[in-house]
Amino acid sequence: MAPPITSWRLVLALWGAGLGAAAQYGKISVTYHIFPKIYPDAGATLGWLVSLVGFVGILFGVAAGLLVARIRYRRALLWALWIGAAVSLFQATLPPLPWMLASRIVEGASHLAIVVAAPTLIAQLTAPSDRGLALTLWGTFFGVAFAILSWAGLPLVALAGLPALFVAHALYLAVFAGVLSTSLRRLPDNADHAPLSLRGLLSDHAQIYRSPAIAAPAVGWLFYTFCFVSILTVLPPYLSDAQRVAVMGAMPLVSIVVSLTAGVWLLRVMSAVRVIELGFALSAVTMLWLWVQPGDAVAALTLAATMGLIQGASFAAVPQLNDEVAHQARANGAMAQMGNVGNTLGTPVMAAATLSFGYVGLPVLALLAFSCGLTAHLILARLRRSAWRS
Repeated sequence: MAPPITSWRLVLALWGAGLGAAAQYGKISVTYHIFPKIYPDAGATLGWLVSLVGFVGILFGVAAGLLVARIRYRRALLWALWIGAAVSLFQATLPPLPWMLASRIVEGASHLAIVVAAPTLIAQLTAPSDRGLALTLWGTFFGVAFAILSWAGLPLVALAGLPALFVAHALYLAVFAGVLSTSLRRLPDNADHAPLSLRGLLSDHAQIYRSPAIAAPAVGWLFYTFCFVSILTVLPPYLSDAQRVAVMGAMPLVSIVVSLTAGVWLLRVMSAVRVIELGFALSAVTMLWLWVQPGDAVAALTLAATMGLIQGASFAAVPQLNDEVAHQARANGAMAQMGNVGNTLGTPVMAAATLSFGYVGLPVLALLAFSCGLTAHLILARLRRSAWRS
């Protein structure tokens, strides 16, 4: 049952843990230019330092949701934080590349457990009236973490070297593991005690994507993540030199601000799915604007704003569509999986489209993706209504 009063202290602590999970991606991404000096003979293999965490999410995202539901959310979260801290300390030694790559696989598993368990716990700790705000806040964890790494992490590396960033990340995760180990102790045991087997995992995997309630947030999230990172990557050359830096720096911030303001207000007057649908529809219209006026700065910032509606509402949709905690964990696992698929495919597909068709490839492909996200949510909503009537 939902608590009458939201435990904002715990919500913020879980969000802080999420920042640490996002940093498992970001600490490599923002310092990627340094690694060729550390591993001068690695060549293209260095790309795996970034992508391995994503591939772990693609392969095991849903399995993570199922496993976390079985071993209990608090326990899974704490193990993931401690393992993540240990991995970062190991990486601070700058081991040989094969060992560094192996550590990224372990880090991918830690990352998955955090991003499945933390939003599931947030939903348990918030009153219904606050759940939209709390989960919208959770939805900002990637953008905020990357901003912090750019503003504070890179100066730390410049001052004390790359190992200092890994050590700082390890200490950060350890601190939150210590805080949450005590703070979450009184949570009820909501574990899914069903037997665990490979056949059961495969069966549950199929059931998740057959369910129009469990799968809906993840299906929409696929199209959102396909567009967000790819647009931020491919759009800059088409902006004017005078506006490029300011616009690209502002777009993630605009998305976060709109998600936490207009997005939260809309969640109080309509369902999360309706907010997502509105975000997809407005984003599609904005892509028409960018098609007619290539590289328009106002259109680019408007796009960031409309995508902000999708961002927070997608996480808020998980508990709205799924009352059972185990189903929420499954939905969060599916979101992790589809998000990694979208992030992995988006940039190379978008880059290929612009290479083949020029600038027009960007707005056309993004328009199709946003339209697919809207259509998918409309179809799944209709399937849910049909199931409820029967």
